[in-house]
Amino acid sequence: MSNLHYLLRQSKTSIENPPLLVLLHGYGSNEDDLFSFAQELPDTFLIVSLQAPHAMGSGSFAWYSINFDDKNGKFSDLKQAKESIDQIAIFIDEIKIKYNTKTNQTFVLGFSQGAILSYSLSLFYPNKVQHVIALSGYINTELIPATISKEIKTDYYCSHGSVDQVLPVEWARKSKPFLDDLGFQNVYFEYPVGHGVAPQNFYSFKTWIEERL
Repeated sequence: MSNLHYLLRQSKTSIENPPLLVLLHGYGSNEDDLFSFAQELPDTFLIVSLQAPHAMGSGSFAWYSINFDDKNGKFSDLKQAKESIDQIAIFIDEIKIKYNTKTNQTFVLGFSQGAILSYSLSLFYPNKVQHVIALSGYINTELIPATISKEIKTDYYCSHGSVDQVLPVEWARKSKPFLDDLGFQNVYFEYPVGHGVAPQNFYSFKTWIEERL
């Protein structure tokens, strides 16, 4: 059983098996952050915004710790990250059953640390999600399986701010060639912003989502 806290927006339509959208916030944020998107996204969706499991104080949470020391500089707690990926995978299975969502229409939208985990989730758990929207994140090659399944049908919307001061755009630019080499469908966009989501970025990924419903 997953014990992750979440916010829920039920489908606004009477559809029997709604598509599912799972929102994964960034480092130091919480489940309220991306939930602000919910009212602007398609009515058919059942939308779930997850709270990361590691409390940082003052309403801030993380999917995994980012640590600093004199020897290693800035580094991620990969064990915590993998544990969070596994928790999210269990949670998605439980939500699909609880709300009888459409099994072949599961979307995950992650921002920053949530985007990093969205990529990883799709590679560790092939075809558990059909569509990934990765905003202001990158593929952490230390957080992917040694062998990636060629049977993955997931497609990816990737975007990044060209002047991102938190996660360098150069890291994000590697996502498309990485996914292309695997033969996975993907698009990549940049916007002239920092570590955030520009309005034109929002409308771009909203259209991408609507085309897949």
